[in-house]
Amino acid sequence: MLKKLLPALLLGAAGFGAGALVARPTAAEPVTVPLLRAAQELLGLHFTDAQLDSAKGAIGRNRSSYDALRKINLPNAVAPALVFDPVPLRLRLAAPAGKPGPDRMAPIGKVKLPANRDDLAFYTVRQLGELLRTKQVSSVELTEFFLARLRKYSPQLLCVITLTEELAMQQARAADAEIKAGRYRGPLHGVPFGVKDLFSTKTYKTTWGSVPYKDQLLDEDAAVVTRLRDAGAVLVAKFTLGELAMGDVWFGGQTRSPWDLKQGSSGSSAGSASAVAAGLVPFALGTETLGSIVSPSTACGTTGLRPTFGQVSRAGAMALSWSMDKVGPLARSAEDCALVFRAIQGEDPRDVATLLRPRAAADFRCAFDTDVKKMRVGYLKADFESPYPSQGTDKATLDALRKLGVELVPLDLHNLPAGELAFVLSAEGAAAFDDLTRSGRDALLVNQGRNAWPTTFRAARFVPAVEYLQAQRARRVLIEDVDKHLLGLDAYVGPSFNSPSLVITNLTGHPAVVVPNGMRPNGLPATITFTGQLYGEAKLLALAKAYQDATDFDEKHPPLNF
Repeated sequence: MLKKLLPALLLGAAGFGAGALVARPTAAEPVTVPLLRAAQELLGLHFTDAQLDSAKGAIGRNRSSYDALRKINLPNAVAPALVFDPVPLRLRLAAPAGKPGPDRMAPIGKVKLPANRDDLAFYTVRQLGELLRTKQVSSVELTEFFLARLRKYSPQLLCVITLTEELAMQQARAADAEIKAGRYRGPLHGVPFGVKDLFSTKTYKTTWGSVPYKDQLLDEDAAVVTRLRDAGAVLVAKFTLGELAMGDVWFGGQTRSPWDLKQGSSGSSAGSASAVAAGLVPFALGTETLGSIVSPSTACGTTGLRPTFGQVSRAGAMALSWSMDKVGPLARSAEDCALVFRAIQGEDPRDVATLLRPRAAADFRCAFDTDVKKMRVGYLKADFESPYPSQGTDKATLDALRKLGVELVPLDLHNLPAGELAFVLSAEGAAAFDDLTRSGRDALLVNQGRNAWPTTFRAARFVPAVEYLQAQRARRVLIEDVDKHLLGLDAYVGPSFNSPSLVITNLTGHPAVVVPNGMRPNGLPATITFTGQLYGEAKLLALAKAYQDATDFDEKHPPLNF
């Protein structure tokens, strides 16, 4: 039987749920040499029968430990004692950073209320903030305006899970009272926004986009929700995400791109990107583990910032991969992303990753007066030269950067171990959702295909601890190799997808900002990705803003003929 051929070493940890092909082994099932022989064949090991016989006692005791550990309550919010450190030795040894200076923002000029109020839907965060500061519009008016758009367009886009209308109106009225009294908190004060529904909020459900959790209430506000509240922003909605942060299919259907309702918005920050692109909110928060800001920003034509790992607290956010999850904004421009990032970044003892910044890192300040002519920017030459659908728009972006006086330096990131390390994500995800798998509730998820989470989590049970740790050691080598490749560069630019950069930098923790740069043959927006040095968001966003100031792709929006 298949059950008896599969090794107890692995099946003891696997705990397949309902609907699996293999039954759950009992604790009493003995660990035998034939079982271990099958195990080592699966794992590519070559021990003799005598060696396996000697080891079977220890393996059986390990299995008993697994059974005992499963009786400990470990909800998703409990992080491992091990914390991923993305800092290369060069930065660890660098001199301490000086005190950060003031924000250096570009002049905004006079902002006027449009004759057609519908035009407010596509105003930037900074423009709306200026209208609020100068009292040309109230937060209550803006909040009612965006709530109406959310109610009108979400049924077609399927981008909203929960409208937080009562809370939003309370926050809007409070913002108006403070602004009227002269207690202005900054450019986000009174500006409506939404969050991906993996961030917890008091009194409102936090569904993680998934059937098993669709009625989940978590009695806390996520760190980023609190920080945006402290900045005076107004929470109007919780947006869709593909179930458990993969794809764009959630328990209510598939979230759509506002550019083409036949196309999904990609994932997993699906609703955040769709809503921002459609002008339903000025900005929203998303997360990225392996492309979940870059991909929906591309499908929907938004600007998305994936900050350096550990720059933004994940307290109160669903954990998928403790060593790869990152929180960032999706908005209309790099400038808007900077304003939001400034509000949400910083240390938080509830997320130990935020405490690991090296001495050379300083708190973020906007630096939009940076002279891009003095920047050395790498470009992934081989990736740009190999054929892919948006190659023409990407080459036009390189031309635009050269016209701005940016020094472009050829860069090659091939032959670095990256794809081979991707199983780290699935192993951590399987641990984060251990109870879901072992209880059989994974059968409730909408997607049950070969590449869906239920299958991925089950397969990850067969990742040996030794190989997981070896992957983390190889990841340390990758961090140092990438640091050497980027030495002397302020940032680099590459295709959003026709490149190993997306996988590499999500493993190393580097920041990236994805910006629209044209249209693809399928009628959806095209994007290009700027990647910065670790903790180098200031220069990275300054470069992206310079490009956006020289082009108009970030100002385009879908016609919404539905």
